Amino acid sequence: MRTSSREALLARTFVDLVDTLVDDFDVVELLTLVADRCVEVLDVSAAGLMLVAPEGDLRVVAFSSEAVRVVELFELQAEEGPCLDAYRTGSAIVNQNLTKVQDRWPSFTPVALDAGFKSVHALPMRLRGVIIGALNLFRVEEGDMEELDVVAAQALADVATIAILHHRAASEAQNVNEQLTLALNSRIVIEQAKGVLSDRVGLDMDHAFARLRKYARDHNLRLFDVAHGVVNGTLKVEAVIPASPPGS
Repeated sequence: MRTSSREALLARTFVDLVDTLVDDFDVVELLTLVADRCVEVLDVSAAGLMLVAPEGDLRVVAFSSEAVRVVELFELQAEEGPCLDAYRTGSAIVNQNLTKVQDRWPSFTPVALDAGFKSVHALPMRLRGVIIGALNLFRVEEGDMEELDVVAAQALADVATIAILHHRAASEAQNVNEQLTLALNSRIVIEQAKGVLSDRVGLDMDHAFARLRKYARDHNLRLFDVAHGVVNGTLKVEAVIPASPPGS
């Protein structure tokens, strides 16, 4: 991507992120936008984000592909990996060649390599000492990420962090926990809806998620509401999936 084009897309990304900051903004949609734009703007192949739940453990909330979701879920299960390190230390974990860090993450590394990733980077979602999650970036090539890309990635993570913490500040502590719980529960319902679309129409999980997002945007609905409708049957699968769905 030409530098001017990338800068324009990055600028538009920040505008899009600001546009999501309405009273009842959708955390999952916000973080999915961050993950998608990281892949579009930066020299990375995939991205995922984790948030800390009210109970104190990290949860996978957004990702750019199904492969990332699987790797990050394993990372949480194994309790080791770059995203966890970035969250625990509050420091960036960058330019980690997965063929050379087996000793650091003996369980996580082979899973990431099997998924086709060769290098990984993780950045904390942090503001003034408060850490609420982490951003994971994966590349299918070895080699370091450019410093400007690292700065841009941290800026995207920071904007998302500010958005979430600002929304927290506007609510009472009970409402904060309810909102985070809703975001995490939304992810569960969205995964269920993806499964329904995959089973009924034969889409892979990435395309199923793309169709849910498109329907939500086209009809000015929250992603959770669309997913919930698909799961409970009040929204017909045929309404979400066009006659010739992607990947068919």
